[in-house]
Amino acid sequence: MKIPLDDYAWGVTVANDLIATSPTVRASADALPDPVALSNFLAAHRLQRDEPPTDADVRNVHLLRREVRGIVETETAEQSVAGATVLLRRAGLPPTLAQDDNTRWQWLLPTTPGATLADEIAALVAVGVLGVVRTLGHERFRPCEAPGCRGVFVDLSRSGRRRYCMPDLCGNRVNVSNHRARNREGINSR
Repeated sequence: MKIPLDDYAWGVTVANDLIATSPTVRASADALPDPVALSNFLAAHRLQRDEPPTDADVRNVHLLRREVRGIVETETAEQSVAGATVLLRRAGLPPTLAQDDNTRWQWLLPTTPGATLADEIAALVAVGVLGVVRTLGHERFRPCEAPGCRGVFVDLSRSGRRRYCMPDLCGNRVNVSNHRARNREGINSR
C-alpha cells in the first residue's frame, strides 16, 4: 500500500472510525471482533490488501486502536506529533515523490515489505494526525460531548464545530433526549 501524504483527511477518518469501533466508545461489543469485521472496515475505508486479515491482524489493530486513541487524547500538539511520529516510524521507509494514476505528482509513503496490516494503518493514521496538527491545529482533537460517551475524535469539519465522535449515533441520542425534555416541559407547563 502506498499512502499519499497530502490526504490527511483519509488518515483522520480512519483514525476516528477505528477509535469508534472500541467497546469503550460504543458501550457494547467490539465492532472489530474478528477478521471478517476487520475486512469490512478495511473495505469501507479503501484499504485493500492482497491477503484477508487474520486473527493476529485483529489483535494488532486492537492494540493500534489504543495507541491512536492515546494520540487523540493528548493535551498538546507536541504530544500528538510525538505519538504520530512513533506510528510513522513503523512504515520504515522515507517518503518518495511519485505520480498517481492521474499523473499528478505527490509525496507517497511506501510501506516496508512485510509490514503488518496494523503498521500500514498506523502510517496512514500518522499522516492524518500530522496533517491536522499542521493545517487545522491541535484544538481539533476533542472528546465527544454526548452525555455518557467516552469517545474522542479529530474534527475535520469545515467550521470546526463538530461535537460528537459519531454524529449519527451520539448526535442523534442527544437530539432525541433534548426533544423528549422539551415535550416533558410542554406537558408540565400546561
